[in-house]
Amino acid sequence: MQISTPWLRIARVFLPFAAGYYLSYLFRTINALIASHLSSDTGLGTADLGLLTSIYFLVFAAAQIPVGILLDRFGPRRVQSVLLLLAAVGAALFSVSTSFLSLLIARAMIGLGVAAALTAGLKSIVLWFPRERVALLNGYMIMLGSLGAVTATAPVEHMLAWMGWRPLFEILAAATGATAILIYVVVPERAIGQTNAHATIGSVFGDRRFWRIAPLSATCIGSAWSLQGLWASPWLMDVEGLDRASLVQQLLTMSIVLSCGAWLFGTTVHYIKRWGIGAEWILVMVAVLFVAAELALILRAPLPSIVPWSVVAFAGTATVVSFAVIVDYFPPELAGRANGALNVLHFGWAFLAQFGTGLILEQWSANGGHRSVRAYQVAFVLNVALQISALVWFALPWGRYLASRLTPIGFFVPANVFDVVESVSSYENFAILVPADDDAEW
Repeated sequence: MQISTPWLRIARVFLPFAAGYYLSYLFRTINALIASHLSSDTGLGTADLGLLTSIYFLVFAAAQIPVGILLDRFGPRRVQSVLLLLAAVGAALFSVSTSFLSLLIARAMIGLGVAAALTAGLKSIVLWFPRERVALLNGYMIMLGSLGAVTATAPVEHMLAWMGWRPLFEILAAATGATAILIYVVVPERAIGQTNAHATIGSVFGDRRFWRIAPLSATCIGSAWSLQGLWASPWLMDVEGLDRASLVQQLLTMSIVLSCGAWLFGTTVHYIKRWGIGAEWILVMVAVLFVAAELALILRAPLPSIVPWSVVAFAGTATVVSFAVIVDYFPPELAGRANGALNVLHFGWAFLAQFGTGLILEQWSANGGHRSVRAYQVAFVLNVALQISALVWFALPWGRYLASRLTPIGFFVPANVFDVVESVSSYENFAILVPADDDAEW
Protein backbone atom coordinates (compact mmCIF):
# COMPACT_ATOMS: atom_id res chain seq x y z
CA MET A 1 0.00 0.00 0.00
CA GLN A 2 1.17 3.52 -0.83
CA ILE A 3 0.70 6.53 1.48
CA SER A 4 0.95 9.68 -0.59
CA THR A 5 1.90 12.33 1.96
CA PRO A 6 4.48 12.42 4.76
CA TRP A 7 1.93 13.65 7.29
CA LEU A 8 -0.35 10.72 6.53
CA ARG A 9 2.59 8.40 7.16
CA ILE A 10 3.19 10.13 10.48
CA ALA A 11 -0.45 9.65 11.48
CA ARG A 12 -0.92 6.08 10.28
CA VAL A 13 2.54 4.59 10.86
CA PHE A 14 4.71 6.64 13.18
CA LEU A 15 2.23 7.66 15.90
CA PRO A 16 0.60 4.23 16.49
CA PHE A 17 4.02 2.64 17.03
CA ALA A 18 5.08 5.58 19.20
CA ALA A 19 2.02 4.87 21.37
CA GLY A 20 3.14 1.26 21.78
CA TYR A 21 6.63 2.37 22.79
CA TYR A 22 5.16 4.89 25.21
CA LEU A 23 3.38 2.06 27.04
CA SER A 24 6.56 -0.02 27.01
CA TYR A 25 8.50 2.79 28.70
CA LEU A 26 5.71 3.32 31.23
CA PHE A 27 5.74 -0.36 32.19
CA ARG A 28 9.54 -0.32 32.35
CA THR A 29 9.82 2.57 34.83
CA ILE A 30 6.62 2.43 36.84
CA ASN A 31 8.04 0.07 39.48
CA ALA A 32 10.36 2.83 40.69
CA LEU A 33 7.28 4.69 41.93
CA ILE A 34 5.14 1.78 43.12
CA ALA A 35 8.02 -0.10 44.78
CA SER A 36 7.04 0.98 48.29
CA HIS A 37 3.40 0.05 47.63
CA LEU A 38 4.41 -3.38 46.36
CA SER A 39 6.65 -3.96 49.36
CA SER A 40 3.99 -2.97 51.88
CA ASP A 41 1.15 -4.86 50.15
CA THR A 42 3.01 -8.08 49.35
CA GLY A 43 5.95 -8.05 51.80
CA LEU A 44 8.63 -8.08 49.10
CA GLY A 45 12.26 -7.70 50.20
CA THR A 46 14.95 -5.79 48.33
CA ALA A 47 16.19 -8.81 46.36
CA ASP A 48 12.61 -9.87 45.51
CA LEU A 49 11.79 -6.37 44.34
CA GLY A 50 14.94 -6.30 42.23
CA LEU A 51 14.05 -9.63 40.61
CA LEU A 52 10.40 -8.64 40.07
CA THR A 53 11.38 -5.42 38.33
CA SER A 54 14.31 -6.84 36.37
CA ILE A 55 12.44 -9.92 35.06
CA TYR A 56 10.97 -7.47 32.57
CA PHE A 57 14.46 -6.89 31.18
CA LEU A 58 15.36 -10.60 31.18
CA VAL A 59 12.30 -11.68 29.21
CA PHE A 60 12.58 -8.64 26.98
CA ALA A 61 16.19 -9.49 26.17
CA ALA A 62 15.48 -13.17 25.54
CA ALA A 63 12.73 -12.26 23.06
CA GLN A 64 14.77 -9.82 20.95
CA ILE A 65 16.28 -12.27 18.45
CA PRO A 66 13.00 -14.12 17.73
CA VAL A 67 11.18 -10.79 17.59
CA GLY A 68 13.75 -9.40 15.15
CA ILE A 69 13.32 -12.42 12.87
CA LEU A 70 9.52 -12.12 13.03
CA LEU A 71 9.68 -8.40 12.24
CA ASP A 72 11.85 -9.02 9.18
CA ARG A 73 9.58 -11.84 8.03
CA PHE A 74 6.03 -10.69 8.87
CA GLY A 75 6.38 -6.95 9.32
CA PRO A 76 5.94 -4.73 12.37
CA ARG A 77 2.15 -4.30 12.16
CA ARG A 78 1.20 -7.92 12.84
CA VAL A 79 4.01 -8.68 15.28
CA GLN A 80 3.44 -5.59 17.43
CA SER A 81 -0.35 -5.92 17.62
CA VAL A 82 -0.22 -9.57 18.72
CA LEU A 83 2.46 -9.01 21.34
CA LEU A 84 0.72 -5.97 22.82
CA LEU A 85 -2.36 -8.11 23.44
CA LEU A 86 -0.13 -10.39 25.54
CA ALA A 87 1.12 -7.34 27.47
CA ALA A 88 -2.47 -6.33 28.13
CA VAL A 89 -3.20 -9.77 29.62
CA GLY A 90 -0.04 -9.50 31.74
CA ALA A 91 -1.06 -6.09 33.08
CA ALA A 92 -4.52 -7.41 33.95
CA LEU A 93 -2.95 -10.37 35.79
CA PHE A 94 -0.56 -8.02 37.63
CA SER A 95 -3.53 -5.98 38.89
CA VAL A 96 -5.09 -8.99 40.63
CA SER A 97 -1.94 -10.82 41.77
CA THR A 98 -1.38 -11.31 45.51
CA SER A 99 1.70 -13.56 45.57
CA PHE A 100 5.26 -12.98 44.46
CA LEU A 101 5.06 -15.81 41.90
CA SER A 102 1.96 -14.48 40.19
CA LEU A 103 3.40 -10.96 40.16
CA LEU A 104 6.60 -12.34 38.62
CA ILE A 105 4.68 -14.21 35.90
CA ALA A 106 2.57 -11.15 35.13
CA ARG A 107 5.61 -8.89 34.94
CA ALA A 108 7.31 -11.41 32.62
CA MET A 109 4.24 -11.42 30.36
CA ILE A 110 4.35 -7.64 30.20
CA GLY A 111 8.04 -7.75 29.29
CA LEU A 112 7.40 -10.26 26.51
CA GLY A 113 4.37 -8.33 25.29
CA VAL A 114 6.27 -5.08 24.81
CA ALA A 115 9.45 -6.76 23.55
CA ALA A 116 8.83 -5.48 20.02
CA ALA A 117 7.75 -1.98 21.04
CA LEU A 118 10.94 -0.19 20.05
CA THR A 119 12.26 -2.47 17.31
CA ALA A 120 8.85 -2.58 15.59
CA GLY A 121 8.80 1.20 15.56
CA LEU A 122 12.35 1.37 14.21
CA LYS A 123 11.54 -1.23 11.56
CA SER A 124 8.45 0.72 10.47
CA ILE A 125 10.56 3.87 10.11
CA VAL A 126 13.06 1.99 7.89
CA LEU A 127 10.21 0.64 5.75
CA TRP A 128 8.14 3.79 5.36
CA PHE A 129 10.44 6.80 5.54
CA PRO A 130 13.45 8.09 3.56
CA ARG A 131 16.75 6.67 4.76
CA GLU A 132 18.24 10.11 5.42
CA ARG A 133 15.45 10.76 7.93
CA VAL A 134 15.80 7.52 9.87
CA ALA A 135 18.07 8.84 12.66
CA LEU A 136 15.89 11.93 13.17
CA LEU A 137 12.66 9.91 13.33
CA ASN A 138 14.29 7.35 15.63
CA GLY A 139 14.99 10.24 18.00
CA TYR A 140 11.40 11.43 17.83
CA MET A 141 10.16 7.87 18.39
CA ILE A 142 12.26 7.45 21.53
CA MET A 143 11.41 10.97 22.71
CA LEU A 144 7.67 10.30 22.52
CA GLY A 145 8.09 6.85 24.02
CA SER A 146 10.11 8.19 26.93
CA LEU A 147 7.12 10.33 27.87
CA GLY A 148 6.00 7.06 29.44
CA ALA A 149 8.77 7.62 31.99
CA VAL A 150 7.42 11.14 32.58
CA THR A 151 3.96 9.68 33.13
CA ALA A 152 5.41 7.20 35.63
CA THR A 153 6.23 10.06 38.03
CA ALA A 154 3.86 12.84 39.15
CA PRO A 155 0.84 11.72 37.05
CA VAL A 156 1.07 8.15 38.34
CA GLU A 157 1.64 9.44 41.88
CA HIS A 158 -1.66 11.33 41.73
CA MET A 159 -3.43 8.26 40.35
CA LEU A 160 -1.94 6.08 43.09
CA ALA A 161 -3.28 8.47 45.73
CA TRP A 162 -6.67 8.41 44.07
CA MET A 163 -7.17 4.75 43.19
CA GLY A 164 -4.17 2.60 44.22
CA TRP A 165 -1.84 0.55 42.05
CA ARG A 166 -4.24 -2.30 41.23
CA PRO A 167 -6.92 -0.19 39.46
CA LEU A 168 -4.09 1.67 37.76
CA PHE A 169 -2.86 -1.56 36.17
CA GLU A 170 -6.41 -2.36 35.08
CA ILE A 171 -6.43 0.93 33.17
CA LEU A 172 -3.01 0.16 31.69
CA ALA A 173 -4.26 -3.25 30.57
CA ALA A 174 -7.21 -1.65 28.75
CA ALA A 175 -5.00 1.01 27.15
CA THR A 176 -2.50 -1.60 25.96
CA GLY A 177 -5.23 -3.73 24.41
CA ALA A 178 -6.69 -0.69 22.66
CA THR A 179 -3.26 0.23 21.25
CA ALA A 180 -2.82 -3.30 19.89
CA ILE A 181 -6.14 -3.02 18.04
CA LEU A 182 -5.25 0.47 16.81
CA ILE A 183 -1.98 -0.73 15.28
CA TYR A 184 -3.63 -3.70 13.59
CA VAL A 185 -6.47 -1.62 12.12
CA VAL A 186 -4.76 1.67 11.24
CA VAL A 187 -1.22 0.75 10.15
CA PRO A 188 -1.10 -0.42 6.51
CA GLU A 189 0.94 -3.35 5.31
CA ARG A 190 4.20 -2.71 3.51
CA ALA A 191 5.84 -5.24 1.22
CA ILE A 192 9.14 -6.41 2.69
CA GLY A 193 12.06 -7.15 0.40
CA GLN A 194 13.00 -10.79 0.07
CA THR A 195 15.78 -11.62 2.49
CA ASN A 196 18.98 -12.78 0.86
CA ALA A 197 20.30 -16.14 2.03
CA HIS A 198 23.39 -14.41 3.42
CA ALA A 199 21.32 -11.92 5.47
CA THR A 200 20.95 -13.95 8.65
CA ILE A 201 21.36 -13.27 12.34
CA GLY A 202 24.83 -14.77 11.94
CA SER A 203 25.67 -11.82 9.70
CA VAL A 204 25.02 -9.55 12.69
CA PHE A 205 26.80 -11.54 15.37
CA GLY A 206 29.68 -12.29 13.02
CA ASP A 207 30.37 -8.62 12.34
CA ARG A 208 33.35 -7.27 14.26
CA ARG A 209 32.00 -3.73 14.16
CA PHE A 210 28.96 -4.93 16.08
CA TRP A 211 31.12 -6.40 18.84
CA ARG A 212 33.12 -3.20 19.18
CA ILE A 213 30.09 -0.99 19.74
CA ALA A 214 27.77 -3.44 21.55
CA PRO A 215 29.58 -3.81 24.92
CA LEU A 216 29.92 -0.04 25.31
CA SER A 217 26.30 0.56 24.35
CA ALA A 218 24.97 -2.24 26.56
CA THR A 219 26.90 -1.45 29.75
CA CYS A 220 26.06 2.24 29.61
CA ILE A 221 22.47 2.22 28.37
CA GLY A 222 21.50 -0.93 30.28
CA SER A 223 22.91 0.48 33.51
CA ALA A 224 21.11 3.80 32.97
CA TRP A 225 17.82 1.95 32.51
CA SER A 226 18.50 -0.13 35.60
CA LEU A 227 19.16 2.93 37.73
CA GLN A 228 16.28 5.08 36.54
CA GLY A 229 13.87 2.16 36.34
CA LEU A 230 14.30 1.17 39.99
CA TRP A 231 17.37 2.11 42.03
CA ALA A 232 17.25 5.90 41.67
CA SER A 233 14.23 5.95 43.98
CA PRO A 234 15.80 4.00 46.90
CA TRP A 235 19.07 5.96 46.55
CA LEU A 236 17.29 9.29 46.73
CA MET A 237 15.38 8.22 49.84
CA ASP A 238 18.14 6.28 51.63
CA VAL A 239 21.19 8.37 50.73
CA GLU A 240 19.81 11.82 49.92
CA GLY A 241 17.01 11.62 52.50
CA LEU A 242 14.30 12.94 50.19
CA ASP A 243 10.67 12.78 51.25
CA ARG A 244 7.99 11.36 48.95
CA ALA A 245 7.07 14.69 47.33
CA SER A 246 10.70 15.62 46.64
CA LEU A 247 11.36 12.13 45.27
CA VAL A 248 8.49 12.36 42.79
CA GLN A 249 9.66 15.81 41.71
CA GLN A 250 13.19 14.58 41.08
CA LEU A 251 11.99 11.53 39.17
CA LEU A 252 9.82 13.83 37.06
CA THR A 253 12.81 16.05 36.27
CA MET A 254 14.87 13.01 35.28
CA SER A 255 12.09 11.80 32.99
CA ILE A 256 11.84 15.17 31.27
CA VAL A 257 15.61 15.11 30.72
CA LEU A 258 15.21 11.59 29.32
CA SER A 259 12.63 12.73 26.80
CA CYS A 260 14.58 15.84 25.76
CA GLY A 261 17.75 13.77 25.45
CA ALA A 262 16.14 11.51 22.83
CA TRP A 263 15.15 14.53 20.75
CA LEU A 264 18.62 16.05 21.12
CA PHE A 265 20.39 12.84 20.12
CA GLY A 266 18.14 12.30 17.12
CA THR A 267 18.67 15.83 15.86
CA THR A 268 22.42 15.75 16.47
CA VAL A 269 22.95 12.42 14.73
CA HIS A 270 20.82 13.59 11.80
CA TYR A 271 23.08 16.59 11.18
CA ILE A 272 26.49 15.08 11.91
CA LYS A 273 25.78 12.23 9.49
CA ARG A 274 25.20 14.87 6.84
CA TRP A 275 28.69 16.15 7.60
CA GLY A 276 30.19 12.66 7.33
CA ILE A 277 30.98 12.31 11.07
CA GLY A 278 30.49 8.88 12.64
CA ALA A 279 27.84 8.62 15.35
CA GLU A 280 30.16 6.34 17.35
CA TRP A 281 31.92 9.38 18.76
CA ILE A 282 28.71 10.67 20.31
CA LEU A 283 28.25 7.35 22.10
CA VAL A 284 31.80 7.57 23.46
CA MET A 285 31.18 11.07 24.81
CA VAL A 286 27.93 9.95 26.44
CA ALA A 287 29.69 6.99 28.04
CA VAL A 288 32.42 9.20 29.49
CA LEU A 289 29.84 11.64 30.82
CA PHE A 290 27.79 8.80 32.32
CA VAL A 291 30.80 7.29 34.09
CA ALA A 292 31.66 10.74 35.49
CA ALA A 293 28.10 11.13 36.82
CA GLU A 294 28.20 7.71 38.51
CA LEU A 295 31.56 8.52 40.09
CA ALA A 296 30.09 11.79 41.37
CA LEU A 297 27.35 9.78 43.07
CA ILE A 298 29.73 7.15 44.45
CA LEU A 299 32.23 9.71 45.78
CA ARG A 300 29.44 11.95 47.11
CA ALA A 301 30.68 14.96 45.12
CA PRO A 302 29.41 18.33 46.42
CA LEU A 303 26.80 18.69 43.68
CA PRO A 304 23.01 18.88 43.77
CA SER A 305 21.92 15.26 43.32
CA ILE A 306 19.71 16.20 40.39
CA VAL A 307 22.83 16.96 38.30
CA PRO A 308 24.38 13.46 38.18
CA TRP A 309 20.97 11.80 38.14
CA SER A 310 19.94 13.90 35.14
CA VAL A 311 23.07 12.68 33.34
CA VAL A 312 22.03 9.11 34.17
CA ALA A 313 18.63 9.76 32.61
CA PHE A 314 20.24 11.46 29.62
CA ALA A 315 22.49 8.43 29.00
CA GLY A 316 19.45 6.15 28.87
CA THR A 317 18.35 7.72 25.58
CA ALA A 318 21.64 7.02 23.81
CA THR A 319 19.83 4.14 22.10
CA VAL A 320 19.10 6.74 19.43
CA VAL A 321 22.84 6.90 18.76
CA SER A 322 23.41 3.15 18.96
CA PHE A 323 20.64 2.34 16.50
CA ALA A 324 21.86 5.08 14.15
CA VAL A 325 25.25 3.34 14.14
CA ILE A 326 23.69 -0.07 13.56
CA VAL A 327 21.53 1.10 10.65
CA ASP A 328 24.73 2.04 8.79
CA TYR A 329 26.33 -1.34 9.44
CA PHE A 330 23.63 -3.57 7.94
CA PRO A 331 21.23 -3.60 4.97
CA PRO A 332 17.49 -2.81 5.47
CA GLU A 333 16.39 -6.46 5.36
CA LEU A 334 18.53 -7.08 8.44
CA ALA A 335 17.24 -4.04 10.34
CA GLY A 336 14.93 -6.00 12.64
CA ARG A 337 17.51 -8.62 13.54
CA ALA A 338 20.36 -6.13 13.95
CA ASN A 339 18.32 -3.89 16.26
CA GLY A 340 17.07 -6.95 18.11
CA ALA A 341 20.60 -8.28 18.59
CA LEU A 342 21.72 -4.99 20.11
CA ASN A 343 18.62 -4.87 22.29
CA VAL A 344 19.44 -8.34 23.64
CA LEU A 345 22.59 -6.87 25.14
CA HIS A 346 20.89 -3.64 26.27
CA PHE A 347 18.14 -5.38 28.17
CA GLY A 348 20.26 -8.35 29.20
CA TRP A 349 22.68 -6.02 30.92
CA ALA A 350 19.81 -4.01 32.41
CA PHE A 351 18.52 -7.24 33.98
CA LEU A 352 21.93 -8.19 35.38
CA ALA A 353 22.57 -4.67 36.70
CA GLN A 354 19.14 -4.28 38.26
CA PHE A 355 18.95 -7.73 39.83
CA GLY A 356 22.62 -7.72 40.83
CA THR A 357 22.25 -4.36 42.55
CA GLY A 358 19.38 -5.76 44.60
CA LEU A 359 21.46 -8.77 45.63
CA ILE A 360 24.37 -6.57 46.69
CA LEU A 361 22.14 -4.21 48.67
CA GLU A 362 20.60 -7.21 50.42
CA GLN A 363 24.01 -7.99 51.95
CA TRP A 364 23.72 -4.88 54.15
CA SER A 365 21.11 -4.78 56.87
CA ALA A 366 18.59 -1.97 56.72
CA ASN A 367 18.74 0.59 59.50
CA GLY A 368 15.30 2.06 60.05
CA GLY A 369 14.21 0.81 56.65
CA HIS A 370 17.17 2.44 54.85
CA ARG A 371 20.30 0.90 53.30
CA SER A 372 23.71 2.37 54.00
CA VAL A 373 25.60 4.58 51.58
CA ARG A 374 28.37 1.97 51.45
CA ALA A 375 25.98 -0.64 50.06
CA TYR A 376 25.03 1.59 47.14
CA GLN A 377 28.64 2.59 46.53
CA VAL A 378 29.76 -1.03 46.22
CA ALA A 379 26.90 -1.87 43.86
CA PHE A 380 27.43 1.18 41.66
CA VAL A 381 31.22 0.90 41.44
CA LEU A 382 30.97 -2.58 39.89
CA ASN A 383 28.88 -1.11 37.08
CA VAL A 384 31.39 1.68 36.54
CA ALA A 385 34.31 -0.75 36.33
CA LEU A 386 32.61 -2.70 33.55
CA GLN A 387 31.69 0.48 31.67
CA ILE A 388 35.31 1.64 31.76
CA SER A 389 36.39 -1.79 30.48
CA ALA A 390 33.94 -1.45 27.57
CA LEU A 391 35.33 2.01 26.78
CA VAL A 392 38.85 0.59 26.67
CA TRP A 393 37.70 -2.25 24.42
CA PHE A 394 36.07 0.22 22.03
CA ALA A 395 39.20 2.42 21.95
CA LEU A 396 41.69 -0.41 21.32
CA PRO A 397 41.69 -0.14 17.49
CA TRP A 398 42.42 3.58 17.73
CA GLY A 399 45.19 2.86 20.21
CA ARG A 400 46.80 0.37 17.85
CA TYR A 401 46.41 2.79 14.97
CA LEU A 402 48.07 5.65 16.87
CA ALA A 403 50.84 3.34 18.07
CA SER A 404 51.54 2.27 14.49
CA ARG A 405 51.82 5.93 13.48
CA LEU A 406 54.03 6.94 16.38
CA THR A 407 56.33 3.90 16.53
CA PRO A 408 59.25 4.09 14.08
CA ILE A 409 59.74 0.34 14.10
CA GLY A 410 56.76 -1.55 12.77
CA PHE A 411 55.58 -3.41 15.81
CA PHE A 412 52.06 -2.90 14.46
CA VAL A 413 50.87 -3.41 10.93
CA PRO A 414 50.24 0.05 9.48
CA ALA A 415 46.63 0.20 8.47
CA ASN A 416 43.70 2.48 8.53
CA VAL A 417 41.99 2.27 11.89
CA PHE A 418 38.77 1.11 10.34
CA ASP A 419 40.48 -1.89 8.75
CA VAL A 420 40.14 -3.71 12.07
CA VAL A 421 36.44 -4.04 11.48
CA GLU A 422 34.58 -5.64 8.66
CA SER A 423 33.84 -3.36 5.75
CA VAL A 424 30.25 -2.42 5.06
CA SER A 425 30.82 -3.17 1.42
CA SER A 426 30.43 -6.87 2.18
CA TYR A 427 26.70 -6.25 2.38
CA GLU A 428 26.39 -4.10 -0.71
CA ASN A 429 26.31 -7.08 -3.03
CA PHE A 430 23.12 -8.47 -1.64
CA ALA A 431 21.35 -5.54 0.03
CA ILE A 432 17.74 -5.23 -1.18
CA LEU A 433 16.68 -1.70 -0.41
CA VAL A 434 13.07 -0.93 0.39
CA PRO A 435 12.87 2.76 -0.54
CA ALA A 436 10.24 5.15 0.67
CA ASP A 437 7.70 6.36 -1.87
CA ASP A 438 9.12 8.57 -4.56
CA ASP A 439 6.69 11.35 -3.74
CA ALA A 440 7.84 11.72 -0.14
CA GLU A 441 8.91 15.34 0.24
CA TRP A 442 10.76 16.54 3.35
